[in-house]
Amino acid sequence: MDVIVRSTLPEDFGGIIDMCNAVYPGASPWQEVQLASHLKVFPEGQLVAFDRLSKRVVGMAASLIVLWDDYESYESWRSFTDRGMFTNHDPENGRTLYGAEIMVHPDTQGQGVGSMIYAARRELCERLNLRRIRAGARLRGYSRYAERMTAREYADSVVRGELRDPTLSFQLRHGFRVLDVVQGYLKEDPESLGFAAVIEWPNPLAVETRVRPPTSR
Repeated sequence: MDVIVRSTLPEDFGGIIDMCNAVYPGASPWQEVQLASHLKVFPEGQLVAFDRLSKRVVGMAASLIVLWDDYESYESWRSFTDRGMFTNHDPENGRTLYGAEIMVHPDTQGQGVGSMIYAARRELCERLNLRRIRAGARLRGYSRYAERMTAREYADSVVRGELRDPTLSFQLRHGFRVLDVVQGYLKEDPESLGFAAVIEWPNPLAVETRVRPPTSR
């Protein structure tokens, strides 16, 4: 592979949808109208990992800026992303980069593509002088343990390194911390049973550029 991470283009939409079907078989993939809306409201926040040898999309990230105080941590993915349209993107007031999606094609997982995408998203957060990245990490492995422990106990075990979760363990290695565990984030996800960890990567380079009242933005 010869992979680069670059801004998403309209001609990438088909590859993103195909990849989404491979990653989430049986689930509704991203729609072109949603992907087009992302580019319209926040083109800088939309990234793809593109393999220049095979000429195909092998990873993607979708992000928007939110004023965190406009939401409760227990709200769903649909609420944080305005039904996947990102029309709630608020660069004027928000200081939080919300990670709505990161995915890597199953054929290329374990080859460093995800790490490249996460690095590009951190660079974006730093360049825009945002306070943090926050996201909902669906607890993909929880369904196997649901009869033995609560979702919070499962997440705590992953944080301590006693269990490995395909999503959360990777994010912890990339500097994220768990703030909370919520139910109903992705309500129809059979792997997580709808549970997700609210995670945060604080931007160490963030600088306040104007006086604002204290908030958790």
